[in-house]
Amino acid sequence: MTRLNLILFAIAICSALGIVSTQHRARKLYIELQQLQDMSRQYDIEWGQLQLEQSTWAMHSRIEQIATGHLHMQVPEVARIQIVPPEGVH
Repeated sequence: MTRLNLILFAIAICSALGIVSTQHRARKLYIELQQLQDMSRQYDIEWGQLQLEQSTWAMHSRIEQIATGHLHMQVPEVARIQIVPPEGVH
């Protein structure tokens, strides 16, 4: 009878240790998941900011202002504009 009690006690201890280590691992993985989700949110915010910045830099009025102000470019006269059709279109 004592031997059976010792075996059951050893099994209970092993089960308890297994549960504790499993819970610890689950907590660590949950913390890692939270950190990765936070990083994902930060990347989404940064992506939105970069898209906004790109649209600002590519605004037609800004490009035209730089072309005329810094590069001294001008819109050609209508008589000097030629439209070239793409190859294969007749």
